[in-house]
Amino acid sequence: QAQLVESGGGLVQAGGSLTLSCVASGTIFSISAMAWYRQAPGKQRELVASISNDGNTNFGDSVKGRFTISRDNAKNTLNLQMNSLKPEDTGDYYCNARYRSSPLSRYREVWGQGTLVTVST
Repeated sequence: QAQLVESGGGLVQAGGSLTLSCVASGTIFSISAMAWYRQAPGKQRELVASISNDGNTNFGDSVKGRFTISRDNAKNTLNLQMNSLKPEDTGDYYCNARYRSSPLSRYREVWGQGTLVTVST
């Protein structure tokens, strides 16, 4: 089994920056796609950004040009650099990964516990 642990959330003023990190551990042979999702109070969870194992990225429309996603495949880590933060970026941010435990096992999906980002006006 794999586990994901996020860090880096907190309170920031509008216009500020935060960097979120996610570390994958456990029985991991390989990780394919990794992603950040967020969920604001009373809203559905939405994709913030994703990155494939060869570095192809995809961003939600609301964060394009402000957020950057990166990963270190050797260390099984994922980062989200968030700039020009807005109050509407407030929410719980979740790390997500598709991984397999061995060369012959199927890919599974795993989620972190989430880290709270609060952007004040």
